Order: sequence, then C-alpha cells, then structure tokens
Amino acid sequence: MDMKSQRDIRRVRPACSIEDFAAQITQALVGNGPAIGIGEIHSQICPSNIALVVGTSGTSGLSKEVAFTASAVLKSAKSANKFLNAKPGSRWSLLLPLTHIAAVNVIVRSMELGTLPIDLRESHEQYPKVDFTSIVPTQLFRALNGDNQLLQHIQNAQSVLVGGAALTSTLREQALKQNIHIIETYGMTETSGGCVYNGQPIEGVEFALTDEGLVKIRGPVLATSYLNTPELFKVNDGWFQTNDLGEINNGQLTILGRADDVVISGGENISLTAIEATLSIRFPEIEFAAFAIKDLQWGDALHLAVVGDITDSEIALYLEAALGFASKPKGIHHIDSLPLLGIGKVDRSALAKMVSNE
Repeated sequence: MDMKSQRDIRRVRPACSIEDFAAQITQALVGNGPAIGIGEIHSQICPSNIALVVGTSGTSGLSKEVAFTASAVLKSAKSANKFLNAKPGSRWSLLLPLTHIAAVNVIVRSMELGTLPIDLRESHEQYPKVDFTSIVPTQLFRALNGDNQLLQHIQNAQSVLVGGAALTSTLREQALKQNIHIIETYGMTETSGGCVYNGQPIEGVEFALTDEGLVKIRGPVLATSYLNTPELFKVNDGWFQTNDLGEINNGQLTILGRADDVVISGGENISLTAIEATLSIRFPEIEFAAFAIKDLQWGDALHLAVVGDITDSEIALYLEAALGFASKPKGIHHIDSLPLLGIGKVDRSALAKMVSNE
C-alpha cells in the first residue's frame, strides 16, 4: 500500500460541539487535515481524496463505511441551499445527531451561507427562530402530538426538510394544516443524504428506474466507495442502484417502498409499508411498525408493534376490513417506543428479535 496516497481518519464524537466540528470538517474539506469519521468507523486511514467517512448499518444491518470526497459533500450542500433559495446569512438549526450524514449536511450548508447552525440536539425550553431545519418523521410526529416547543420552532422556519424514513400522507397533511412548510427529501447515506426534494432532483442529480422498477441515482453527490467492503459498492455507468421501488410521473419521483418489505404469509403477499400506511391514516396519533417473524404454519407471520393507546381488536378489525383477512397481525405488541435504525428508520430486525426472544 502506498502510504503517501493515504490519509488519517479522525473520529468525531457525537457530542462534539458544532464549532469544533466546523473547524475540523473545514480542514478536511480543504485538505489541510485528516478525514473526518462519524458513526461506527473502524478504519484508521483512507485514500487521500476522501474527506468524510460515515459509518452506517443501513436497513440490511451490514456495517458500511461510506467514503466521500470534498466535492461530493460541498456539492450536496450548495445544491440544497440553491433549491431552498437560501441566502447568505440564513440560519439553520441542528436537531439531528452527529452520527449521520444528515447532521453533517446541516452544518456544511450553514457554513456555505457564512453561519453556523443553532445547536438543538438536546431539549431546550426555548427554541429560537431559524430559516431552515432538518428533521425525521418521528420528530415531526412528536411536534404534532404534544411537543409544542418543537412545533412552534418548525412552524416559524421558512422550510423544514423531512427525510431519513418514509413520510406518511397523513403526517404530511397534518403538517400542512399546521402551516409547516415541509419539503420531503429522499436519499441515503451513499447519495450524501437527501438528493431529491419533493420528487425533484437537486442540481446535478439525476434519477431513473431499472427494468424492475428500482430507483437509481447519478450525480456529483455520490459517495466514492465503502472503505471496509469496497466490493459491495456497485456503481454502473455512474448510477448507484437503490433497493427502493419508485414511479416517475411528469419528471417527479414517488417512492413506493422498499423491494424487500413484502413478506409472504400463508401464500399471500403482504406489504409491511402498506400495513403501516393504512393504519396511520385511520389512527394518526398512534405509531405503528409492521414486521415479520419466521413461522412453521404461515411462513412469515405478520406482527405489529404499537406505541399509543389503542386496543388490539380495533387494529385487527380495521386491517381486515381495509386490506383483507391476510393482513390481520398474528401478534400485536404494545411498547414504549419504536427501536430506530439510524435517524428515523424503524429497526424491524430488532422487533423480530424481541418477539423471538419472548
């Protein structure tokens, strides 16, 4: 290995202050310091052209160290600000943990505007007014269901990016009724986070569908590789293929769900996303997560995790009426909070393991 072409990786603690992180990421981006590593990173060095490494397990559960050049990080920030019509001096707030690309994006976008974001990662009695912020659907749900300080904060923002997980139509409609100007973002760590806003690509980004209907992304915001598993990073003709099913109508991308969220129970295909979406429309104040466990009788047995005050019979009767008998859960589990994978995605594997252990 040519050590001269390598660069050290400096791991950044999640509790790092915004000021310290801004100083370190600036050095990494201009090439005067080590690359920055956030999340679960085990590698100690990386190619010299890499400025940022983000550790993520994704929905597959496989740990990946996603590597970015400075140009990818900066292009993502500049294109986002351009889409939002953000002006120099505009302020962001940081409500996301510094273990994910979304938090890095907020900080770099602010730096591009000559500011630093207001740190709201911990709870505050007072949330100051800002121009922009970025949240996940779980935070939006909490704002609309009792967290009045957060609600007022996002109501006062010019635009609120919502991403990291699927946003239900019910939650979107509730937000609009509360005069929250939300912009639904789509992307993943490998695309420098959100790169499609309200179905439209940000500057420099293209999307298309494979013959199987899977979304693929191309553009300067793409990561370069996985440091720990380079053989798994597959880009063909500049396109990074996702595992998300989509539709494109009049140039606008709609995400239908993940290709791997369909289970077969008793010979019937069941979409876990459809189960969750159907319930969220009828019971918008309750959080639901559908998952499956292996079962000798059913193949995949549908289970449901629930956060909120609702009876099992209400859930079962509504699902049977809306989606048919096969959609009645074989088990309903009332828990205090849903386990999350990353910032917003429900960890269905953890739920399945919980039930298996029971």
